Amino acid sequence: MLSRAPTSGSGRAIASSVRALVSLGAGPSASSEGLKCWNANVSAVFARFASKKQGGSSSNGRDSNAKYLGLKRGNGEVVRPGHIIARQRGTKWHPGINCGIGKDHTLFALVQGKVSFSTDKIKQRKLVHITPLSADHPKFIEGLA
Repeated sequence: MLSRAPTSGSGRAIASSVRALVSLGAGPSASSEGLKCWNANVSAVFARFASKKQGGSSSNGRDSNAKYLGLKRGNGEVVRPGHIIARQRGTKWHPGINCGIGKDHTLFALVQGKVSFSTDKIKQRKLVHITPLSADHPKFIEGLA
């Protein structure tokens, strides 16, 4: 884009440098008709614009929800069928007697009873068992599996 340079301030410096180039032979010489094209007071200046990239949306503006993993019931707690005992990624705890495992490795109770933890001596695994409540236990509910 061509524009006229102002004749004040830096425009004068540009105009004088153009005159110097013309006199050195860089532009049209005084003997040619090209001198009519050069006007010493008007010089062609390329306007340069800012080269900053436009701001867009932030790339770090996301966060995932907490998964609330871990044990939900402790040793000796009374649970009913379907109660979640542990949420985990992988099998940190393995299901034992009367304990089920979901497709996302969630451990849950199959019967009403007390939670108990043990360690498998051979495979070195932490097991979760549900010991069924007897009919005379104060928290026993008739009719539940």
